[in-house]
Amino acid sequence: MKLPHEILKDMREDRDIKQQTIADLIGTTQQQYSKYETGESELPLRAFMILADYYDVSADFLLGRKGDYYNVPGLAKKVLKDTTAAEVLEDIQSLSIAGRTFVVECIGLRKLKETCTCASRE
Repeated sequence: MKLPHEILKDMREDRDIKQQTIADLIGTTQQQYSKYETGESELPLRAFMILADYYDVSADFLLGRKGDYYNVPGLAKKVLKDTTAAEVLEDIQSLSIAGRTFVVECIGLRKLKETCTCASRE
């Protein structure tokens, strides 16, 4: 499981955002923000809340916690024998932006294939 400072760094890098941009957003210096990303300093709660809103994720996601942090019905449902929808979502979100894009493209292609297969049987 990733630590919060690692998640913050990954989220910023995945979006090609400079540390200075995030530092300006939360009202600190680039040098101080760098310390948050390395784990040398702890991010203040106010800044943590700003970043959760900025990245449009839950606080639990930024903390690296497991669980139904989206409050979406059905996330506890098993999609495979030993895997819930929430676990699949968490795995996807832990990927880089390129990895997430690949997964979404694969799902789209699979849906298209199954739609075409079903249509040809009718």
